[in-house]
Amino acid sequence: MRFLHTKTGGHSTARRILVTGASGFIGQALIQHLAHAGYTVTALSRQPLTLPRVRCVSIADYADGDVLAPLLAGQDVVIHLAALAHQRNATAVAFDSNVRTTEALARACAQAGVGRLVLLSSIGVYGPAQAGRPFTETSPTTPTEPYAVSKLACEQVVAHELAGRDWVIIRPPLVYGPHAPGNFGQLQRAVARGAWLPLGRATPLRSFVGLDNLVDFIALCAVHPAARQQAFVVADGEDVSTADFIRAIGRALGRPARLLNVPLSLLRGLAGLLGRAETVDKLLAPLQVDARLARLELGWTPPYTLAQGLQRAAVPTPAI
Repeated sequence: MRFLHTKTGGHSTARRILVTGASGFIGQALIQHLAHAGYTVTALSRQPLTLPRVRCVSIADYADGDVLAPLLAGQDVVIHLAALAHQRNATAVAFDSNVRTTEALARACAQAGVGRLVLLSSIGVYGPAQAGRPFTETSPTTPTEPYAVSKLACEQVVAHELAGRDWVIIRPPLVYGPHAPGNFGQLQRAVARGAWLPLGRATPLRSFVGLDNLVDFIALCAVHPAARQQAFVVADGEDVSTADFIRAIGRALGRPARLLNVPLSLLRGLAGLLGRAETVDKLLAPLQVDARLARLELGWTPPYTLAQGLQRAAVPTPAI
């Protein structure tokens, strides 16, 4: 097995990587990145997937240890992306599957002798943000949303099941990119069709991470020796308000961003009446991330600026 050189000049013998949640927004981009880099990739997903130069496997239940065992045999790294993501009006019970799946996968990785498990978590594990106080890896974890509660439980499961072994946890904020789900996709579509958005007064600073930057960081965490048993926050490193983020989306699309300066109290009231209070609160709240540990420990710098990332998000990414 030949050595792989990391960005910092370290070495890794990892060549075989399995990715769960491979058919998702992040998963498909990560698989393309890894395949281009020369890894032998196994793409695991509930949805049927066909990609060149990638072994694609459909799985009905990620918690089925008997199914996982032969798939994990011989893998150097497992990157766990599969999870039930944000669902409107979902209760904590709806996200129990995230914890059960992660527990089964971590145990199967330990039994199969997998070299490293990388878990994609969420910045939500820190709970509500405060203006001027960026989250770091040492910030207290006090999640309030059911999804974030489940992701923190997944982190704890990984640390417990793989105690003394090799794991890495990554906590991203909102991820933007081509065909993104969630708030970014809705904002991009609204700007593209020329809709007026009542977010001109959404001025608190927020951190974001572009899909290509996140994928680059995940790939680095998969192989870098210094990432062992560490949790990392990750971001583009350019904090902007939601209003300015929308304006930047407009520039990337070549469309004017139409913003209305609606008083925030009125906006929150209307959002509550329409059942969109949670979505609007996220767009209005501050959320900053200080990702300097990734730079200091791993030598990582985002390969794309915010403007470049949004430009790349405006067009489909090429297939491998």
